[in-house]
Amino acid sequence: MDQKLLFLINHEWTSPALDSFMATMSCFAAWVPVLVVICVLAMIMGGFKARTMLLTLALVIAISDVLVSDTIKRTVNRPRPREALAGVRVLDLQPAAFRFLSIFRPPAAVLSPTPADDPHGHSFPSGHTINNFSAATVLALFYRRRGWLYFIPASAVGYSRIYVGAHWPSDVLISAILGVGQTLLLLTAIEWTWRKYAGRWMPGHPSLLGGAAA
Repeated sequence: MDQKLLFLINHEWTSPALDSFMATMSCFAAWVPVLVVICVLAMIMGGFKARTMLLTLALVIAISDVLVSDTIKRTVNRPRPREALAGVRVLDLQPAAFRFLSIFRPPAAVLSPTPADDPHGHSFPSGHTINNFSAATVLALFYRRRGWLYFIPASAVGYSRIYVGAHWPSDVLISAILGVGQTLLLLTAIEWTWRKYAGRWMPGHPSLLGGAAA
């Protein structure tokens, strides 16, 4: 089932427009300038909530990358589709002096070669998916009216990782659940710590999440 769905997404449900969109969504480096600008503006103009949200998000993603994603990747050692199967479409933005300029060029696509007899890899979990669903969860709890909208681009990033041949569908599905679950646990711990300690020195902000977590 995993392989069948992979080839449907990677081979059948494709188009030149989707190739460009999915390659862009899948390439974190292309988004770095935009994210830097957003973060700087939020730190300068966003007020207390925006600053604490960014610091919380940075802490959550740091813990996720170092303690969760990397540990599971090394333990599971699951090869990526492009490492385990021949004929997987491997899609990526073309090289450029500045990575974000690649989005204005057609993406490069090649077919994966015959795999090695004993392939190794880091397919599970998908770090892109975990980090984006973690970000969506943080945004949803800090900005409950509109923050949940980030689950839409987070889902697009997860889907793009299958589309470009980097992850199996099951990798992305379980990674999305991991991203939400671990973030809820971490935010619960952060909120408890804030209420117990930080709130004493900031009486105007007794709750970091405004009561969203206990």
